[in-house]
Amino acid sequence: MTGSGEGLAEGLPSITQRPRSPRPRDAASIMLLDRSQAQVRVLVGKRHKAHVFMPDLHVFPGGRRDASDYRLPWSGDIHPAVIERLKAAYVQRASENRLRAIALAALRELHEEASIAIGRKDSGNTKLPFLPDLTNLRYMARAITPPGFPRRFDTHFFALFTDEAGVDPTDIRDSRELEDLRWIDVNDVSAVRMPDITGIILADLRASLESDASLPFGRPVPFYYTRHGRFVRDLL
Repeated sequence: MTGSGEGLAEGLPSITQRPRSPRPRDAASIMLLDRSQAQVRVLVGKRHKAHVFMPDLHVFPGGRRDASDYRLPWSGDIHPAVIERLKAAYVQRASENRLRAIALAALRELHEEASIAIGRKDSGNTKLPFLPDLTNLRYMARAITPPGFPRRFDTHFFALFTDEAGVDPTDIRDSRELEDLRWIDVNDVSAVRMPDITGIILADLRASLESDASLPFGRPVPFYYTRHGRFVRDLL
């Protein structure tokens, strides 16, 4: 994730005439972690080449928060320490409903893109065939797409261990959103092409696992964004 940092040049239109960069949309992504083998693995899939945003690259499952995510019923609530870190991500106060909706979006997208349901089955749920369980989500990172992209997202990255969520690592299926779903060693991503920011956040994940393999809920969260065209990393 890099910023342009370019100034105005003679002969170019003034900044007021340039197309406005779109406002970042709330989004969520999930790093599903399998620790059943000697090395921790993370689930990634390749975005279709027809996508406008990050085509033909491997990413974690995820997507933008939908308005309907506010209304999704859930079976287990988000950890209080995670809510507090999410609150710290905003200068202006964000409601717990909005923050919970972002986390729910992560689990909804995981189901839509990899057919993985985190939560109790519920055939009466009109939005999803399960009640999402947010209990074991760790808040790992936040990143805002720099200006200059056709679409911009304010993405919150969560981590979840398969054994805590009752997920069978062999039961994953490609979708129209993500192809070539695969588990990769968090220490060796050479087999896939990733966006820069995905690689950066994966490096943060490796450091966190080395520090404490349980990934404590209240850990500091790296926040990536651009300021005056420069790439910035803060901690929340």
